[in-house]
Amino acid sequence: MVEQNSSDAQNHAHSRAVWAVFFASIIAFMGLGLVDPILPAISKQLHASPSQVTLLFTSYNAVMAVAMLITGAISSRLGTKVTLISGVIIIAIFSTLGGLSNSVWWIVGLRGGWGLGNALFVATALAAIVSFSKNGTAKAVILYEAAIGLGISVGPLLGGELGAITWRGPFIGVGVLMAVALVFLSIFMPGSKKQAVAKRPATSIADPFRAMRYRSIVVFGLTACLYNFGFFTLLAYAPFVMGLNARGIGFVFIGWGVLLAITSVFVAPILQRRFGTVNSMAAMLAAFAVVLIIMGIWTSVQWVVIAAVIFAGALLGNNNTLITTAVMNAAPIERSTASAAYSFLRFLGGAIAPYLAGKLAQWFSPHVPFVVGGCFVLLSVIWVLSNRRHVSHVDHAEAHH
Repeated sequence: MVEQNSSDAQNHAHSRAVWAVFFASIIAFMGLGLVDPILPAISKQLHASPSQVTLLFTSYNAVMAVAMLITGAISSRLGTKVTLISGVIIIAIFSTLGGLSNSVWWIVGLRGGWGLGNALFVATALAAIVSFSKNGTAKAVILYEAAIGLGISVGPLLGGELGAITWRGPFIGVGVLMAVALVFLSIFMPGSKKQAVAKRPATSIADPFRAMRYRSIVVFGLTACLYNFGFFTLLAYAPFVMGLNARGIGFVFIGWGVLLAITSVFVAPILQRRFGTVNSMAAMLAAFAVVLIIMGIWTSVQWVVIAAVIFAGALLGNNNTLITTAVMNAAPIERSTASAAYSFLRFLGGAIAPYLAGKLAQWFSPHVPFVVGGCFVLLSVIWVLSNRRHVSHVDHAEAHH
């Protein structure tokens, strides 16, 4: 009876932890959508070119990619709760300082610090939800992707409204939201440093590199790297060609985010069961490549760009859940280590793509960034299909779990 009560209490604590991380993740990913509607306003008011403004994404993703390699080592020593809270505090500080800056170069640098905080939070949040959840990896990942979708879909609305007042508003808004996330995590996340460290041995900084010895991790990581060229071209460059104000851009990305959230939770699991992970992923990526090329051809037609951005949310929501679930089952290693190795490769694409998109538009025309992004996404389809034999086991691994 005592053991039963103890087990019930532990399950309740784990359930509260899952939902605490879920709500904090929503707030964390609102930060991405909050900033997107104000990119043209920053360009205009700080007299910066689009390629300079897209560096806000480049510095953010570059630092996040490198920091992903050390998140496991940090979290295994500090514990999940302390690592999550540290990430939240860093995001709050650097986003608020960004809102108080008067130079695009200062904001680019501060976004790098923001990326460090996000790396600590994102990698640890995914591992925490998967480890605390009692409903299997697939459902845990769906919950995590739902938090991402909700955050991304609500963020642009708030960012558009705050950005209509001043471009500084969304940056400071992120700081306030992170303070709310800090409260959630402090109250509901269980476990002290000692308890958290006792659960698993300390992770080495070399572990993510060792994880890349597994071909499946490299296949999914490079697939995501190539796919992120398209993803961040759409996210960072599309606002410059929509011809809308901050509020208008916010509304477009609300539609994008809502479709992303719905498909990541409800549609991706159906596709996975009926067609398999790799087939479904390849289909979603191929469709996304077509959407980007359509945007490249009809860049000057406003309604086409807006409709394409919104529709792309459905494709991205499906793909994000499919590939994240696959990575969690890709290799017989700690899931946090797999996530770190995969995320490092993934965000390298996100670091290069925004700046490249701005430069391609500057060198050639506004059409070129979307076409090039679509070509990179097509390469991701070819890559994952040509390596199918190395990753086809992920569906069997999930069925086993």
